[in-house]
Amino acid sequence: MTVVVTGLGLVGAVAPDVAGFDDALRCGRVALTACPAPVPPDLGPAFAARLTGFDLERAVASVPDVPAELRDLAVRTARRSPLPVRAATAAAVQAWVDAGLYDRAPAAERIGVVVAGNNLTESYSEAAHAGRVPTRYALHHYDTDHVGTLSRVLGVRGEGCTVGGASASGNLGLVTAARMLADGALDVCLVVGALAELSSSQRRGFLLIGAMAAAGAGPVERPVSPFDRGRRGFHAGEAAACVVLETAESSTARSATPVVRLAGHAVVLDGNHLPDPSVAGEVRAMRLALDRAGIAPARVDYVNAHGTGSPVGDDVEVAALREVFGDEPGPHVNATKGLTGHCLTSAGVVEAVATALQVRGGYVHPNPGLTDPVDPVCRFTGARARRAGLGFALSAGFAFGGLNTAVVFAHPDT
Repeated sequence: MTVVVTGLGLVGAVAPDVAGFDDALRCGRVALTACPAPVPPDLGPAFAARLTGFDLERAVASVPDVPAELRDLAVRTARRSPLPVRAATAAAVQAWVDAGLYDRAPAAERIGVVVAGNNLTESYSEAAHAGRVPTRYALHHYDTDHVGTLSRVLGVRGEGCTVGGASASGNLGLVTAARMLADGALDVCLVVGALAELSSSQRRGFLLIGAMAAAGAGPVERPVSPFDRGRRGFHAGEAAACVVLETAESSTARSATPVVRLAGHAVVLDGNHLPDPSVAGEVRAMRLALDRAGIAPARVDYVNAHGTGSPVGDDVEVAALREVFGDEPGPHVNATKGLTGHCLTSAGVVEAVATALQVRGGYVHPNPGLTDPVDPVCRFTGARARRAGLGFALSAGFAFGGLNTAVVFAHPDT
């Protein structure tokens, strides 16, 4: 079963839509800004990319060619929802229109939705517990509020679910949707990476274990990109993204133009309940995804690395990349988190959109904060974008608890 991507959507701190995201990638625009100095300094983040001033009505109305009926239904349905649901709605409408589903869709029963992410409402619940509990709290505090809202707005009547895999949730959502299509349960499936709006407890938890970069005692002039020797942990980012997956037969029948093809994927466990990454697990995931794509490592032109900026995580990933691709300069490697921040549960879908845009556009985005790479062999992209013909690209996603994932995208002409 051939699975293709026919639509893309994104709303985030880095850009309000896919066209803006493409521009941000090409010029290396960093969405991270300095956070207020905390007291004490080790209990506050250094930088973050926050989605501020988001307006659902304006976001949906700005989608080119959006039908008035869809625009109005999206606003009526989600305008009182928490920010992550409103952002997901806007991203999904973008992707729905981009895929041409507003006027050329299969039967509603043949369309599904997978929302990638877990523990999505901690910030909403924290705010509710601190004040008056909203009337619809019982509905909104469930992760499935995303699924119900999107199915209502888009008229989806097929299968739907949420899938949680911490920072690997996005890739896990793509794999789940691809399997639904391969099983014949659906013709089209939207994969939505839900915006992670962190609660104060979540932020403090990440800081306490050293995963998030703390502000520190002295001033920090700029955020350092993953794989730079000066990295100190991840910087949180906020974005919702959507990818429309579809069988090749369905896209042909609808005369839809594929952006990329989803050529292979893998999800493997380390048997580890801790946050420690594993070279063996990451290697196994990447190799299995390549095997399922039917290609050798030498055919991969580009890797969108997981690259969080964690000292241990980056070192392990570099070792895994060298084991898979060899010690000679291999594929181009960058980390979109250097621009967007770590979008956590939506990261895999955000980076799927980034990878698809780069494959389609024939470029590899820069990482301006990468000035002193940790490894001299890996073909990291530094301050400037590179023109490159990309036939095959691999996007990696790893998570606490020994969860390792990889997806392989191919140019539709490959």
